[in-house]
Amino acid sequence: MNGKFEDNMKKIEEIVEKLESGNCGLDESIELYAEGLKLSAECKRQLEDARQKIERLSC
Repeated sequence: MNGKFEDNMKKIEEIVEKLESGNCGLDESIELYAEGLKLSAECKRQLEDARQKIERLSC
């Protein structure tokens, strides 16, 4: 799940679309939600890493 930030964001968008469509059963919805949470946490980590790199470069 350590893909590129842009790829992870696209996957999150796809998950949101599937969940919003209402065509998923409960079990699938829970799995998609859990995957979305993991991807979101990874994106947050990637953004924090980028912020730290920019701060180091700015000093």
